Amino acid sequence: MKRRMMTALLLSLSLAQAAELRVITHSSFELPKDLIAGFERQHGARVTIIKAGDAGEMVNKLILTRANPIADVVYGIDNTLIGKARAAGVLDPVQPAMPVVKEALPGAVSTDYGYITLNIDKAWFSAHKKPLPASLEDLARPEWKNLLVIENPATSSTGLGFLLSTIEYMGEDPAFAYWRRLRDNGLKVVKGWSEAYNTEFTRNGGSRPIVLSYASSPAAEVFYSKTALKEAPTGNLLLPGSVFRQIEGAATLKGGREKALAVRFIAFLRSAPVQGAIQTSMWMYPVTEGVTINPVFRFAERPRSHSTPSEERIRKNAPGWVSRFNRTILR
Repeated sequence: MKRRMMTALLLSLSLAQAAELRVITHSSFELPKDLIAGFERQHGARVTIIKAGDAGEMVNKLILTRANPIADVVYGIDNTLIGKARAAGVLDPVQPAMPVVKEALPGAVSTDYGYITLNIDKAWFSAHKKPLPASLEDLARPEWKNLLVIENPATSSTGLGFLLSTIEYMGEDPAFAYWRRLRDNGLKVVKGWSEAYNTEFTRNGGSRPIVLSYASSPAAEVFYSKTALKEAPTGNLLLPGSVFRQIEGAATLKGGREKALAVRFIAFLRSAPVQGAIQTSMWMYPVTEGVTINPVFRFAERPRSHSTPSEERIRKNAPGWVSRFNRTILR
């Protein structure tokens, strides 16, 4: 007992003297504590996780604090926001060199990817004997009035991804005409994913049986269920024009204090243990080839196609599209 107490005391003293690595992330960041602790022991570091809201809020905070950076490395920046961050000059212009992967994120190091799409509450549609919408246009018809909740593209990368997919599929002007019809049909827009999924979705006690989430969310429902399920209680609504492929990553920040540690942390995110854990902690696919996919992902239907604009098109147009959304849809 005395030896364990002494070991714990020495460990506490060691961590107190260790270099602090400040990691800013979105609010959905989650990794097993033993993995973070292992990184700290291996590198003699103390990791401080700064959760800064949804990804859009996180990038806004990085921009507002760029004169006096509040972190050394960012995790959770994605292909909807990387252009904004690069244009604002908050990222180091040269990022750590890592093995090339299929899902790349120019300006950062990609770590995981997934598919933003609509989810439905199967029990609600069954109880109300209502058919599922067969197209995006159906969601703007009276039969499906007041059923949809999404996240605000200005604060949420999930909401921004969906806006981008509709524009890629329809073209800009037809897409905004469609969004006006959605607004007039009772579309609800909330700040972020947690509010949309955990508060507004009927599955969790809300009033909206269609929610903007991820294609992996039905698998998460099965994984976290207190009883064994043979089928997910939610499903994907993979309508043409409604799927965005999101690629997340990490990057060192300009003005960060612990550059070497930040680079090691990014390599850690690409390691096999983290790439395995990321699947059931943040419900994304690993970018590293050869990592075993968790069996529960058989409940996560992988979309056959998606409507994702090019990185260059997003970088050039996303700020204007978000501004137009705020002016014409949220007013």
